[in-house]
Amino acid sequence: MSQVKFALYGSVKGRVQGVFFRAEARLKATQLGLSGWVRNRLEGDVEIHIQGTKEQMDAMGDWLQQGPPKAQVIEVNLKPVSLDESLSGFEIRS
Repeated sequence: MSQVKFALYGSVKGRVQGVFFRAEARLKATQLGLSGWVRNRLEGDVEIHIQGTKEQMDAMGDWLQQGPPKAQVIEVNLKPVSLDESLSGFEIRS
């Protein structure tokens, strides 16, 4: 029996560009078994879409609050969205 999956979409604000945020987010998401994507926004934020079980999403949410060592996360805004069945794995988008 497979576990129920959820999807979240949103942004991470603060000093999150130029600090390996996207690469570290992909690494963490892959370790957790999440699918989705992450990309920089022109405004200086990071945009993210993640999909997984509640436990996986909770763990990623905790990580997003801190980010990688050089990041300074000010705010994480995530909201539930529909699953994107076409996603497999986690990628960095441009």
